[in-house]
Amino acid sequence: MTTEPQRFHVLLVPEHVENSGGASLEESAVRSAVVEATGERGASGYPRYAGEGIVADIDPRTRTVEAVLVDGAELDYGLNVRVAP
Repeated sequence: MTTEPQRFHVLLVPEHVENSGGASLEESAVRSAVVEATGERGASGYPRYAGEGIVADIDPRTRTVEAVLVDGAELDYGLNVRVAP
């Protein structure tokens, strides 16, 4: 039995609002998705999660997104993906 989380809620957030003091990450997100464990490991070596058009390699210990594809493409400049708190 695995101790890794089976799903995460991820947020696609513009870089310019990520550290703003006003809005939360959830309020600032331009897209969100629930991604579930695929049972595979990505090229980064971390577990792969997928759902709603997002495929992400996530370090379950630190909750850091190590690699991501959105609708099959890399992120546009100025966007980040974060695991929701």
